[in-house]
Amino acid sequence: MTAPKNVVFFLTDQHRADTLGAYGNQVARTEHLDALAASGTRFDRWYTPTAICTPARASLLTGMAPFRHKLLANYERNVGYQEDLREGQFTFSEALRGAGYNCGLIGKWHVGTNKERDAFGFDGAQLHGWHNPVDHPDYLAYLEERGLPGYEISDQMRGTLPNGGPGNLLAARLHQPVEATFEHYLADRTIDLLRRYAAEQRDTGRPFFLALHYFGPHLPYIVPDAYFDMFDPDQIELPKSVAETFASKPPVQKNYSAHWTFDSMSEAESRKLIAVYWGYVTLIDEQIGRVLAVAEELGLMDSTAFFFSSDHGEFTGAHRLHDKGPAMYEDIYRTAGIVRLPGAPEGQVRREFVSLLDCTATILDWCGLDPAPAVDSRSLLPLVRGEEPDWDDDIVCEFHGHHFPLPQRMIRSDRYKLVVNPESVNELYDLVVDPDELLNRYTHPEMAAVRQDLLQRLYTRLRDRGDNFYHWMTSMFDVGGVDYDPSMSGLDESTYAPEEVAG
Repeated sequence: MTAPKNVVFFLTDQHRADTLGAYGNQVARTEHLDALAASGTRFDRWYTPTAICTPARASLLTGMAPFRHKLLANYERNVGYQEDLREGQFTFSEALRGAGYNCGLIGKWHVGTNKERDAFGFDGAQLHGWHNPVDHPDYLAYLEERGLPGYEISDQMRGTLPNGGPGNLLAARLHQPVEATFEHYLADRTIDLLRRYAAEQRDTGRPFFLALHYFGPHLPYIVPDAYFDMFDPDQIELPKSVAETFASKPPVQKNYSAHWTFDSMSEAESRKLIAVYWGYVTLIDEQIGRVLAVAEELGLMDSTAFFFSSDHGEFTGAHRLHDKGPAMYEDIYRTAGIVRLPGAPEGQVRREFVSLLDCTATILDWCGLDPAPAVDSRSLLPLVRGEEPDWDDDIVCEFHGHHFPLPQRMIRSDRYKLVVNPESVNELYDLVVDPDELLNRYTHPEMAAVRQDLLQRLYTRLRDRGDNFYHWMTSMFDVGGVDYDPSMSGLDESTYAPEEVAG
């Protein structure tokens, strides 16, 4: 009898890679995720397909880039985009269900408005929204059953908006013990389902997929005293890119900085925000540790693949910004990515460019299913197993807007990053000499050859995958020979051979 192949998937929200010890943070406390990385593979160039929640999560579910699945914005700020995946859309969960898997997803869903997790074959409470739904009946019942106090906050941190109004809430002190936090509640519910699935597997051999999706450390960072005060703000180094001047940058970045009230807050407040953010990361790490401990107790480590990642990163003051948005910086596009497979090399570090999107094909591949329907995804199993397959030497990401439509495309190579912004100026960064992406070198004469190469590479990648953004590039940049009618009218003779026209 073939041993079952299970999956446990941890996904956080708006989580910077540099908050983990495994990714070089010497102050942060992430012992459980660090241990997971030490027992598996850490990917140093792991990117989100788009730095916005709903499209990124829909890409993980479908194995398709956002332009293809067309869920392009969070519904809370939707400006007219599609809000649910179309009927008949492939999802890995339905493929697993069809193969006899139990499938559970505890925590944040945020993939559409009308179709909830149960529509795609997942067990788990229907938790709505973008942040901890602390008024949800299941959470309130959890508190009541345990005699725990309800949600109450103080010490709110927020700036001042350009119109003089109060800014978005960025952080607050939570007056609950850790056992009452939403994070602890999600871990408890995950452990309950893990025990149920493991028992059924012992009885019937049925494999399972179980995901724990945290709403945090998305802002506002709302945590109990122990985490709110865990790190000394005086020990926090502000991101070097707080030196951002927005010179030669798309104007929307300066506007977005004002929207997130960065300049209305003091340096001390900015340091405190980062300190609280790191505390939030520790709270989540500890809860993930509880789930991992139960998996080990149940004897699942030799039959289960473990994944950890985030839907995207967070600015936390980088480039004088908070949250995420219309700026394709490493802070929000490069995230942590950890995969642990039974029997695979431990403590491995890979430098290939990979994507959250690639988890879809990896899950299917690990579970013995065809990954081909996840058309924009590629299995990471060869990399995790220590093999040296041919791999792309760059990665393409996209953005479609948040609060307002704003199309962007990015290509990141070993050294350089190009961002195409049709409404404004393009960006080109040398990440070796300028890792903080402060100097836009797009118009610098000495970068002409690099600019040309990246424009052509991006154009080719977009056209090959069917992303119609390439049409803008056809007319605006030197992308090499064009072998089609740019007007798409079918009436342009210049794109046809003379004998075709004559015939």
